[in-house]
Amino acid sequence: MPEQFLWAAEVMVNGLMAGVLYALVALGFVLIFKASGVFNYAQGVMALFAALTLVGIMDGQVPFSHLINAVFGTDIHEFGWHVPAVLAIILTGVVMVGLAILVERFVLRHLVNQPDIILFMATIGLAYFMEGMGDLMWGSEIKALNVGLPQGISETVEEVTYNWFGYGFFIDRLDIVATGIAALLVVGLTLFSQYSKQGRALRAVADDHQAALSVGISLRFIWILVWSIAGFVALVAGMMWGAKSGVQFSLSLIALKALPVLMLGGFTSIPGAIVGGLIIGVGEKLFEFSIGPMVGGATENWFAYALALVFLVFRPQGLFGEKIIERV
Repeated sequence: MPEQFLWAAEVMVNGLMAGVLYALVALGFVLIFKASGVFNYAQGVMALFAALTLVGIMDGQVPFSHLINAVFGTDIHEFGWHVPAVLAIILTGVVMVGLAILVERFVLRHLVNQPDIILFMATIGLAYFMEGMGDLMWGSEIKALNVGLPQGISETVEEVTYNWFGYGFFIDRLDIVATGIAALLVVGLTLFSQYSKQGRALRAVADDHQAALSVGISLRFIWILVWSIAGFVALVAGMMWGAKSGVQFSLSLIALKALPVLMLGGFTSIPGAIVGGLIIGVGEKLFEFSIGPMVGGATENWFAYALALVFLVFRPQGLFGEKIIERV
């Protein structure tokens, strides 16, 4: 088998793995858009905040230690204990649910039936607030995140592919785990959205806030529920990206990579977020592999946005999005 074909196959598999990580972030956007009809600008910062909180809890770090030391002249930084990864993940999940309750109480409750641009601007303010709060609580230095996820090259995949093709594929074990987790998430969230009572109520709220209220659907419960789920998705995404490249404030920029994913898959489709992520992941890797050397490289920085622009021109609702027809 030609070496170029095997190299391209390896690049494609790695692209699929990267696409899954993009899709994890896009899932949070889709969930909140389905419940409120607004693009949640803060989703990337939620992933950052969840990862910072997880590391802080695991390391036994004192929240707001820098502020406390500056005000009272103390020198405290850690409690002196380390929390097991599983317990820390559970506690971080509780924090994200608490965040959802606070967002509903102080932001969403006052914006019922407001124009979408008002809700969008509110999420921008929320993003900057959470980023500053994360910095104040846990510090701005880069942190290593180790929750026991396997990392490094998979020897099994390398051995199997070498026996089959005479060439061993270099696949990161963390990417394999992320693929499995994303698959479970998308199946669970799809079943929840389509077949549960709360999922149907979620779609009703997205269509019309006032109509949903008139039939007895609690906007407060639905918004707390969907922001809690989005917070859990952000926790998973932040955990995967943090384990892969460290927990740092540039982690919030992964939201920008989710934009092309949403444009391809559609803002209202959970499966579309997965498919869009896979297309972006594979497309940018193969484009860099085949075309990158001809144009000087670094095509991964702009390929996804160029592809999204093409979709906006010819199919603005995305592959799985709902086409909206307004009659005058």
